Amino acid sequence: MAELHIIGQIIGATGFPQNSLFCKWGVHTGGAWRLLSGLREGQTQVDMPQTGDMAYWSHPIDLHYTTKGLQGWPKLHLQVWHQDSFGRCQLYGYGYIHVPSSPGQHRLQCVTWRPLGSWQDQLSEMFVGGGPQLRSPDLIYSGADRYRLHTVGMGTVELELCIILRHFDRYGVES
Repeated sequence: MAELHIIGQIIGATGFPQNSLFCKWGVHTGGAWRLLSGLREGQTQVDMPQTGDMAYWSHPIDLHYTTKGLQGWPKLHLQVWHQDSFGRCQLYGYGYIHVPSSPGQHRLQCVTWRPLGSWQDQLSEMFVGGGPQLRSPDLIYSGADRYRLHTVGMGTVELELCIILRHFDRYGVES
């Protein structure tokens, strides 16, 4: 069987309205993929930078997959959250990015967005906090219903991934 190693880190995030951010992440694959080692999902620590607007996490990612086919290539989905001084958490953005299919080291930027909601939701968010969230996180990486949402662009998450492919040539894939 062909093998895929994903080794890297979620470096950090920039361009969000406030600092004190953390990131929840996960990997979505098709049915032909099997995780041999590593964690399918995780969460970074909260970073509150003293200078600048870049929140640094340097959160490691180390995954080892095996597959019988290319369909359902892994996607990394992200949720960026803000934690205020009272410990309350507010969603700041969703995003996803395809794991590169070429071997080597890749520096990636994942743009994020969040649901906009009605004008009542926006007014409530200004005074009370919170805001609209997706009922199903599957909408982050499945395109069917995501394009019906009213969204606003948020910041960018920076990642560094090293991709190692093994035995893909046996399945007609040249690397």
